[in-house]
Amino acid sequence: MTVTLVPPPAPLPAWTAPASSRPLDVLGVPGQTNLDHAASAPCARAAADAVAELLPWYASVHRGAGALSRRCTLAYERARQTVGDFFGARPGDHVIFTRNTTDALNLLARALPAGTTVVTFAGEHHANLLPWPRGSVRLPVPAGPGEAVRALDAALTELRRDATPGAAGAAGGARPAGPPVLVAVTGASNVTGERWPVAELAAVARRHAARIAVDAAQLAPHAPVDVAALGVDYLAVSGHKLYAPFGAGVLLGRGDWLDAAPPYLAGGGATSHVGDATHQVRWAAGPARHEAGTPNLLGAVALAAVCAALADADRDALHAREQALLARLRQGLAALPHVVELRTFGPDAPRVGIVSFVVAGRDSGEVAAELAARHDVGLRDGLFCAHPLARRLLAEAAARSGRTDLPPTALRASLGLGSTARDVDRLLAALAELG
Repeated sequence: MTVTLVPPPAPLPAWTAPASSRPLDVLGVPGQTNLDHAASAPCARAAADAVAELLPWYASVHRGAGALSRRCTLAYERARQTVGDFFGARPGDHVIFTRNTTDALNLLARALPAGTTVVTFAGEHHANLLPWPRGSVRLPVPAGPGEAVRALDAALTELRRDATPGAAGAAGGARPAGPPVLVAVTGASNVTGERWPVAELAAVARRHAARIAVDAAQLAPHAPVDVAALGVDYLAVSGHKLYAPFGAGVLLGRGDWLDAAPPYLAGGGATSHVGDATHQVRWAAGPARHEAGTPNLLGAVALAAVCAALADADRDALHAREQALLARLRQGLAALPHVVELRTFGPDAPRVGIVSFVVAGRDSGEVAAELAARHDVGLRDGLFCAHPLARRLLAEAAARSGRTDLPPTALRASLGLGSTARDVDRLLAALAELG
């Protein structure tokens, strides 16, 4: 058997894709209308090109002295820097590569100091409901952004009062710190697309000496997210939502809790010294502490390439285009008498390009299958890994519409890069046929 080595192309500056390949076009299949970006977004050309450029050089990261390994190590660490810069990382923040948002939030849950109380809302994705320790506080789904802020303020006031009795008269009116508290909220709902008041919630958390973590899986693909500007402590994102489907996500945030916690995974790369005796280990500090094993180089490089391309793009223009498509979709759905939209807040609340709805008298799974088979339109159906919220919104939709024939699950259409007015119209025409 003869093995032929393909010579690599001329060296590029680490992770950077060729400038000609960095426009934010996305890959797809002609004839297929993909309206399921919220589950997994299509691959951006920038991500695919960055991976293709690096593949001939693919080698170990942090584990070799050869030219290929050195280049891959540099590519990986530059990807970390690029992602951190894109999300506004502060000095002292760690950028830890994970598998996805779920993995990132589970890592954070494992790193919480003993006795930490986590406060969430019942409107979260399962990734931001299930990892937290027993004793966490789950607040009811608010009717609007303002109510969310007030509910959090009241909950944190009560927690601090219970933790430090008689401390209301602290000098200067400062609130005593007490046991650690983490607020964990979404940036944008994966069910309705509605945006949550992250900056305002972060300000409330700071007033009560609490930290805040944001699940930005659905927000980051649609809007700039800057942890310093928002005043949040931790951010979790998924590459596969952000047009980089190569198995990487990120937990970004303050390093003290992360450096004090046992490693998320124990293994090579997470240690600074391993002795001869059992458990004679010194763990590394920084991101390496929680990145044991061979890292996902290609995922990190792909994600960094998309971040770089988005940083170079006109985000205002992208936002305006998406909002125009979203308005077209929502207005078209509202005109169909047998379709009812799900929503948590008011109909005019800010949102990203996600809409969930039901077709009265029709099973949502059957509708999704028919749309795919007859019209080549891909949607999501089900409860969207946010079962408590989706069930609540389905009941609310039935009460609001007065319909008794709504199905127990919903449909979701989600837009993003590459979505067009033709895609929206194709879906609306197909739904009209169902009537």
